[in-house]
Amino acid sequence: MPASPPPLARDRLAVYGRECLLAGHLIDRAGMPELMGRFGVDAMRDVAIDEWMGASPVYTRRTQQLLGFGGDSVETIFKGMQFDVGAPPQFLDFRYTVHDHDHGEFRLDHCGALMDVEPMGEELVLTMCHAIEDPTFPATACASNPRAVVLPVHRPPRVPADRHPHCHWTVEIRPDGPAAEEPPGAFWVAATEAGQQPVPAVAADDPDAADGDTAYHGPVDSDLRLERFSTATLRALADEVALQGHLLVLSFLHAVDERFGGDAAVELGRKQFIGVAGVVAMRLARAFGTGDPLADLALVLDLHPAFRPRSYVGWSVTLDADAGQVVVALADCPATAEPSGFCWPALLAAGGAEALAPLDAIVTAVDPTARATALAAPAGARAAWAVTLGHPPADEPAEVTLTKFSTGAEFVFR
Repeated sequence: MPASPPPLARDRLAVYGRECLLAGHLIDRAGMPELMGRFGVDAMRDVAIDEWMGASPVYTRRTQQLLGFGGDSVETIFKGMQFDVGAPPQFLDFRYTVHDHDHGEFRLDHCGALMDVEPMGEELVLTMCHAIEDPTFPATACASNPRAVVLPVHRPPRVPADRHPHCHWTVEIRPDGPAAEEPPGAFWVAATEAGQQPVPAVAADDPDAADGDTAYHGPVDSDLRLERFSTATLRALADEVALQGHLLVLSFLHAVDERFGGDAAVELGRKQFIGVAGVVAMRLARAFGTGDPLADLALVLDLHPAFRPRSYVGWSVTLDADAGQVVVALADCPATAEPSGFCWPALLAAGGAEALAPLDAIVTAVDPTARATALAAPAGARAAWAVTLGHPPADEPAEVTLTKFSTGAEFVFR
């Protein structure tokens, strides 16, 4: 009988949460090289600044609400950074020190983003670690306190070449200082269908809330592990992290559209989607695969953060072992209703061979003989596809190969 993939147990949900955070980080590793190759380094820099300044204040406040650590202190700022797709744990190994309500510092003992960019030369290091971070760190902090000032103690380019920590910053709240204005892009992002999604709430009487914490109380823990949180909280958090990714994509493509037009946004969005789709599917198959190719295809298609949360992306996955296929369908949903149309599910809903490319990137990352074939959409659905095995092995898409340049593709969580 057809069936849906089983839900994850608590220990696997913690693994999944880390994978979702890293998946969000890989969004830029897929999109920015494509943008830079077409429009140059300066365009990449400007789009990246607008992208992160637009998305991060929105999702930072949502995470604070979900995990119950709102406030205007340095500690609140640091806690938000620990659940940010811009800083997936371990891959970017942040160490935090809180001195008091208004003062703190953080260092990166390891920065995977630097490891990606450093081999490409000093110009790109300066672009990332100076030009992009100078406005985007304060934009993230302003979600908690608009009078927060983020200043470097030191940062790359590294002198000497093996300098550790990779960078070191101070955060100070200046009560009498000028208040930073909300970035204009954040208003646009907050008004999207994704930005308007209700923040998940964990009910106190939920039986899955009794096996761990439901909020992030207490001091900042630089070695925070998701295993401390309850099953219900981990489910909500994974959905929220997946939504962070959608907000980041929306912000990225909005910035591209404003500069280079809608056709460029659609083209870059598809390439970005293909690159992330394949690399994240590869990682999910490694983390959760069972050895049964068809079941693993269903599981990866179910777990892939591009199709979560289900409140935003109307995505269904049905494993039909008797028929030797997995059927996936995309329903009318908030994602397909985004007014701009610049989000991954909307690009998928457009149909045609171009829409198949991200799906094929996912399924061939799990099994190179897998393929997606368009089906007649059932009532209430925008599109549907059947995934089957036994086709000639596929070559890896160029967009996936490019995204694999990131050390995040093969990064192993401790």
